[in-house]
Amino acid sequence: QLQLVESGGGLVQPGGSLRLSCAASGFTLELYNIGWFRQAPGKEREGVSCISYSGARTNYANSVEGRFTISRDNAKNTVYLQMNSLKPEDTAVYYCAAKRFGCTLAASLFASWGQGTQVTVSS
Repeated sequence: QLQLVESGGGLVQPGGSLRLSCAASGFTLELYNIGWFRQAPGKEREGVSCISYSGARTNYANSVEGRFTISRDNAKNTVYLQMNSLKPEDTAVYYCAAKRFGCTLAASLFASWGQGTQVTVSS
């Protein structure tokens, strides 16, 4: 059974950093492209970043380009999202999701999701 578990969220001041982790179990992570998404209260879920199964390709939403970095360690079955220079508007529940073919920021194309981790950026 494919399972994804996010961790690493929390409360951080503006300008601070957090690293989120997405741990996979029940399947071989290296066969999947992994996306990070976020959803703020009252807003639609939006794509943040995606990394291809090999790690060779990444893409980012314009709102996080240059501040967030996605990476993966297939040996540990884990994908990371390093978030720097955090802003209050980054506050949201962050989710990771898996899909077999193609890397995209379109949430509707991902079938397998984690439960999410809360990130709050506030002074």
